Amino acid sequence: MDTFFEEVYQVVRTVPYGKVVSYGQIAFMLGNPRKARMVGWAMHRCPDDVPWQRVVRSDGTLAGGEFSEIQKVMLEAEGVTFKESGSIDMTKFQWT
Repeated sequence: MDTFFEEVYQVVRTVPYGKVVSYGQIAFMLGNPRKARMVGWAMHRCPDDVPWQRVVRSDGTLAGGEFSEIQKVMLEAEGVTFKESGSIDMTKFQWT
């Protein structure tokens, strides 16, 4: 497996319950701030033990795709709330 991908998974595994992190934030944490899209590719292929639902866009929106409704339900079950616009309040729920 790609070393960068495994580093992404290690970071995501540490995101606390009820918190979210952005693709760009993960890339920045790994010292590669321009690799947010690569983080997305890693998440697309993540192992089952990675809490993928906690990774969102920097504006608090979900990336979409076929699993966005499942992601929303999973996050709401963790206590993450969504604004009327459909995005997450990153000032409240972003892991720092």
